[in-house]
Amino acid sequence: MLKIVLRWLLTLVYRVKVHGLENYAKAGNRVLIVANHTSFLDPLLLGVFLPDDITFAINTQISERWWLKPFLRLSKVFPMDPTHPLSLKALIHHLQSDTKTVIFPEGRITVTGSLMKIYDGTGMVADKSGATLLPIRIDGAEYSRFSKLGSVRQHWFPRITIHIQPPTLIETHGDVTGKARRKHSGHILADIMTEMMFATSHYQQTIFAALLEARALHGGRYTVAEDLERKPLSYDALITRSIIVGKLVKTLTQTGENVGVLLPNSCKTLNVVLGLQIYQRVPAMLNYSIGAAGMAAACRTGQIKLVLTSRKFIELAKLGDEAATLAQHVKLIYLEDLATSLTSVDKIIGLLQAKTARFWYKSQDYDADDAAVVLFTSGSEGLPKGVVLSHANILANHKQIRARIDFGPGDVVLNFLPMFHSFGFTVGTMMPILNGMTSFFYPSPLHYAVIPEMAYEVGATIMFGTNTFLAAYAKKAHPYDFYSLRYVVAGAEKLQETTRTTWLDKFGIRILEGYGATETSPVTSVNTPMDYKAGSVGRFMPDMLHKLEPVPGIENAGKLHVAGPNIMKGYLLPDNPGVLVPPCSAAFGEGWYDTGDIVHVDEEGFIHIQGRSKRFAKIGGEMVSLTAVEQLAIHAWPEAQHVVVSLPDPKKGEQLVLLTTRRDANAKQLAEASTGVATINLPKKVFVLDKLPVLATGKTDYPGATALAAELLMSDQ
Repeated sequence: MLKIVLRWLLTLVYRVKVHGLENYAKAGNRVLIVANHTSFLDPLLLGVFLPDDITFAINTQISERWWLKPFLRLSKVFPMDPTHPLSLKALIHHLQSDTKTVIFPEGRITVTGSLMKIYDGTGMVADKSGATLLPIRIDGAEYSRFSKLGSVRQHWFPRITIHIQPPTLIETHGDVTGKARRKHSGHILADIMTEMMFATSHYQQTIFAALLEARALHGGRYTVAEDLERKPLSYDALITRSIIVGKLVKTLTQTGENVGVLLPNSCKTLNVVLGLQIYQRVPAMLNYSIGAAGMAAACRTGQIKLVLTSRKFIELAKLGDEAATLAQHVKLIYLEDLATSLTSVDKIIGLLQAKTARFWYKSQDYDADDAAVVLFTSGSEGLPKGVVLSHANILANHKQIRARIDFGPGDVVLNFLPMFHSFGFTVGTMMPILNGMTSFFYPSPLHYAVIPEMAYEVGATIMFGTNTFLAAYAKKAHPYDFYSLRYVVAGAEKLQETTRTTWLDKFGIRILEGYGATETSPVTSVNTPMDYKAGSVGRFMPDMLHKLEPVPGIENAGKLHVAGPNIMKGYLLPDNPGVLVPPCSAAFGEGWYDTGDIVHVDEEGFIHIQGRSKRFAKIGGEMVSLTAVEQLAIHAWPEAQHVVVSLPDPKKGEQLVLLTTRRDANAKQLAEASTGVATINLPKKVFVLDKLPVLATGKTDYPGATALAAELLMSDQ
């Protein structure tokens, strides 16, 4: 009777919903139920809403607390002493008597809102007992007054959902024994829990719908964005201004139209992007560093007729000539002109619409698979393409990252990567505002002395950058500038060992190297505090599939193809403007994206990048990695920058050419510093430069480097 009354009461106050009860029935009789631990309510929720009499494996000391004893009478209790090694053996024997037992593998209530450390012992219990593993996600209780999250706004009665996932097994098949078996089974369990967190997340919605959810959770007055104007932007202000801007642009455009955005990192740009999305226009972020011709080409590819920009930005960025040239191809609309047409009535209506958005927005015809943004690739290996990402692509990638790493209210993201960069847009801009973080926008990553000061001033806790930028900041920064940083994530290019050690020695910060592409929204993998291996780019995001295509001449590695919910909606190609081309791999078919990278995936799932498939030279019939040759130069002269390219050779097919900033560099010195390296892996020519070709995103400009090397080789002959 008490169980029935409690179920009715909890359903009333917390609006508890249970999904997947059919999975509970499929699990059988010998079941180990593993659940994330969000609050003190968790045992009560599972004891009341799960069928049958289940047993709770619970810490002995906790089971003796007076206030918990009445609730424990609702179910059987299996006391466990974590300091006693025989406790796990006893639990294994208990399960082998065909019981359903609940255990929380984290061993404690989360204080981050994400999964915490998963203990290996739980995986070993499932493995040795032969029990079916039943993962259960408790969602929402972490925001209640019974949680341990001090950084979020707690609610008296948040909505709680219990997701019961399909049953599975942990089977090591005797491949490993002893401590290795325990570690292996724990590793499998951690992956099961991570996959569960993502599978039960809500990403099939639009970005604006997710923004409204975030406002309801964190409060309308919560600050989510700030820029150099130093006027903090709350959820209420962000939504109000975005609606007003969107309505102004709506009259100038058509539903589904790609609208160019030529603006810097700022709160106003965020308003423009969200405003376009609210009214089903697609922001197409233009890369102003590629010049007027490049932007005009991007507009042709995306069939962009109208570009939103700002006179102040054009003036400060000295883009007057580029804007004048671009205006010959498209219509430029200046935000200052739009602002003059704004009336007090417009502002009042916008404010009312913002307050009532959760009612009227749901009634509109929006689809999570609609295009959310068009980002143009950097063109590091050819003509830029338009990459169309859907709302679901971007939100899925956020949930994938959240399943692997903790972040949330209290975190401040210093976002200096431009919004036309995939990391700057999806991770640096959208992820913070949708997860209760604050994004501080800085307009350029090239201000090497200023950015460390900004990190110190705003108390940044998260920062994303490339190796080039991070190395430059480390040289200019005071040892205390990055005192508040929790995570520094590197991507876009290989993280050099010198950069890694400098940050560790000077700031005490371990850089987490990741890997991705605009086409994967953008994170494909990343090292985390719990899953870290130096020299790798981490493990794949949850729910991502991968296949390696064999490459002749390369052993123990292959060309990486990936599929998953974060894979782009499709390409807009220069030779077929405006036509969406869905992802399709020549090797594996529709839905697969060919990354073009040669990688090795080790036995623990960590990815080791060998180089771009296009960055391999064939010399005398042998495959040579240009990236590996660059590493030889970096080892010989770590303080300098290096690029290796391949050029035609009449005798051996191709030859290696090194461009370097090392003043006294020559081929003989490099050969002497590379003991044991075959001659085929050494550059035939070395040219010294003051500066190497680099794109605005921080990536090496390989086409530019190849063209420059060809010119230098021609003049040298």
